[in-house]
Amino acid sequence: MVIRDFWQTAPNSPGVYRMIDADGDVLYVGKARHIKKRIASYIKGIGHGGNRTARMIAETAAMEFVVTQTETEALLLEANLIKQLRPRYNVLLRDDKSFPYILLTGDHPAPQLVKHRGARNRKGDYYGPFASAGAVTRTVNALQRAFLLRTCTDSYYENRSRPCLLFQIKRCSAPCTGEIDLDDYAGLVAEARAFLSGRSNVVKKALADEMQHAAEELEFERAARYRDRLAALSAVQATQDVNPQSVEEADVFAIDLQAGQFCVQVFFFRNYQNWGNRAYFPRADAGLAPDEVLSSFIAQFYDDKPCPRLVLISHDLPEQDLLAEALSTQRGSRVEVATPRRGEKRDLVEHALKNAKEALARRLADSASQEKLLAGLAEAFGLAAPPRRIEVYDNSHIMGTNAVGAMIVAGRQGFMKTHYRTFNIRSEDLTPGDDFGMMREVLSRRFARLLKEAPRDGAVPSATVAITPDDGTLPLPGGERDGVRGDAPVHHGAPPPHSGRPEGLPGGEVDGAFEDDIADAPADDDSFPAWPDLVLIDGGRGQLEAARAALADIGIADVPLVGVAKGVDRDAGRETFVTPGRTPFKLAPRDPALYFIQRLRDEAHRFAIGTHRAKRKRAFTKNPLDEITGIGPSRKRALLLHFGTAKAVSRASLEDLQRAPGINAATARTIYEFFHENQG
Repeated sequence: MVIRDFWQTAPNSPGVYRMIDADGDVLYVGKARHIKKRIASYIKGIGHGGNRTARMIAETAAMEFVVTQTETEALLLEANLIKQLRPRYNVLLRDDKSFPYILLTGDHPAPQLVKHRGARNRKGDYYGPFASAGAVTRTVNALQRAFLLRTCTDSYYENRSRPCLLFQIKRCSAPCTGEIDLDDYAGLVAEARAFLSGRSNVVKKALADEMQHAAEELEFERAARYRDRLAALSAVQATQDVNPQSVEEADVFAIDLQAGQFCVQVFFFRNYQNWGNRAYFPRADAGLAPDEVLSSFIAQFYDDKPCPRLVLISHDLPEQDLLAEALSTQRGSRVEVATPRRGEKRDLVEHALKNAKEALARRLADSASQEKLLAGLAEAFGLAAPPRRIEVYDNSHIMGTNAVGAMIVAGRQGFMKTHYRTFNIRSEDLTPGDDFGMMREVLSRRFARLLKEAPRDGAVPSATVAITPDDGTLPLPGGERDGVRGDAPVHHGAPPPHSGRPEGLPGGEVDGAFEDDIADAPADDDSFPAWPDLVLIDGGRGQLEAARAALADIGIADVPLVGVAKGVDRDAGRETFVTPGRTPFKLAPRDPALYFIQRLRDEAHRFAIGTHRAKRKRAFTKNPLDEITGIGPSRKRALLLHFGTAKAVSRASLEDLQRAPGINAATARTIYEFFHENQG
C-alpha cells in the first residue's frame, strides 16, 4: 500500500494532507489534528468504511503534507485548497459569484445609493448580503421611492444643470441642482441608514407622524408624498418574506438529500430583515451523511465571504465547535454555530429546510425532463446514446463587418454558460459576409484547440491550424462575458498538482440556483465531457459541409454534425435537419425534441448577436489615437485637452503637434505620419 510508505514520514502535528493519483491529479484534501494518526487510520481501515474511501485509497499514488500551528488553521487551509484544487472525492461548493450589497456612499456631500459587488474599498455603509442582483435592484428601486436618494454617478451629478427624469417621477430629490439643500438631503440619508440598519419601525412611525401633521395643516399634497414613501417602505418589507423579531444578524443553512443529490438552502438575515435566499447543489458522494456535507460546505462557503455573528444549521455537525472557532478566527470576533431546538430560530431553520426540499424536488423533476429531451434527440438523429454535451454554433455580422462566431454548450443540467465561447473572425482570406468560410474558421480553431488540450485516442493535433490565445475572450454587454470565465485560481507558493481539467478549458462554476426551466447549471468535472456528443450548426447543407470539411482537415470524423435550416418563411417549427449521409428531414410539429432544438438555436443566436453588438459598439466609440504606437492614456489626454477632439489632432500640423504639452518632437512626428501616411 502506497499510503503506508508516506505514513512513515508523515508529521505528527496539525495540518492538511493531499492524496494524489498517478496522473498528478488531487483526489482528496483532508485536515487532521495529528496527520500521522489520520494516515494510520487509512492503513488500518478505521472509521473509513464504504467503496468511496476504498477507491480513493486504491487510486492514491502520492501524498503531500502541509503543517499548521493549530487544527483551526488546518480547517481554514483545507477549505481554501478544496476550492482551488477541486478534488474528486471532496464535497465541492459550486459557486463563483460574490454576493451583491447595497452601498450608501460616504465620500460625497450628497451620498449615492448603489448596488455593489466585489471588494468593499469605497468609503460608505454596506448593507447585505443579498441573495441575488435582482433582490438588490428591487430593494434599491423601493428605497428610491421611499427616501428620494440619488443613484447617479458622481460625474453625472456634477454636470447636471437641471433635474433629470427621476426627479420628475418622484424617485430622486435632485440635490444636484439644489432642489433640496444638502442639510435636508442629509436627513433623508439618515432615515435610509436607520431603515437599512434595522430601525424600520422608528422610520415608519416618524413618516406617519409627518403625514398626519401635514394632513392636519391641510397640506394634502405634502401628506400624499409621505403616504407614498410609507407605501414604498412597506413594499420593501413585504418582499423580504420572513422578518425575524429576535435574530438581528444570522445566516441559516439547511440541507436535504434525495435520490443521491444534496441541496443546501441558505437564508441571509441582517438587521432583523430577510435579504433573500439561495439554493446550492454541492457535488458530494451519495454515501456521505448530510452533516458531513454541510460541515464541509459551510467551511468553503465562508472561505471568501464575511461571516455573521450567528450561523444557524439544520443538523448537528461533526467538530461543530472547531468550525465555530475557525469562523471566529476568520471574522476576528466570536461566531456562534448553533442547531436551534425551539423558538423563532428553530422556525427559521425549518423554513430553510422546507425550501431546500422543494428546490431539490424541482431540480430532480427538471433533470428527469431534460433526460427525456436528450433521449429524444438521440432517437431523432440516430445517436447511440443520449448526448451528454451538445455544442451549438452560430455567426453574426453586418455585411461582413465586426464578424464573430459563437458556441454555446448544453448538457444534462441545461445550459452550461461557463463553457460558452466566442471567436473573433479575422482570416484575411475570407470574403466579407462569407458565412461558410466563417464557420470553417470557427470549427477549425475550436477543435484544433480541443485536440491539443484534451486529445482522444487515435487523434493527432494538426499543425496547420493557428491556435490563438484570444478565443473566447470577447467581452459582452455590461462588461461581462456571459458566463465565460477568463480568470483562474491564484495559487501561492508552489503550483498545485494538476486539477484534472485540461489547461485553458473553462473551470468556473455558476450559481447553484436552479431557477430556469433549463438552468444555467454547473458542469460536474467528473461527468461532463470536454468533447461534444452532438454538434448543431445554425444553417443548411452549405454550413454543414463547411463544418464537416473543417473537422476533416484536422483528422476528426466521428463527431455527429447536424445542420438546422430554417423554414421557407423562417418560421419556428418548420426547420429542416441536415445530417451527413441522410436525406434532409423534419420532426413532427409537436415533438418535444423540436422545441428543445429551437431553444438551443435561439440561445446560440442570442449569444452571437449580443457578442456582435458589443464588438460593433466598441468599434463606434474607438478613438484613432488608441492605434498610435507610443500614445498612452496620459498623452492621449494631453492631446485631447489641447486640441479638443481626435479629428482636430488628425488635422494639426507637425509644428502644432510639437507645441502640445507632453509631446516631444519624435512623438509629434509619429502622430503626424500616422494621420498623413496615406495622403498625397
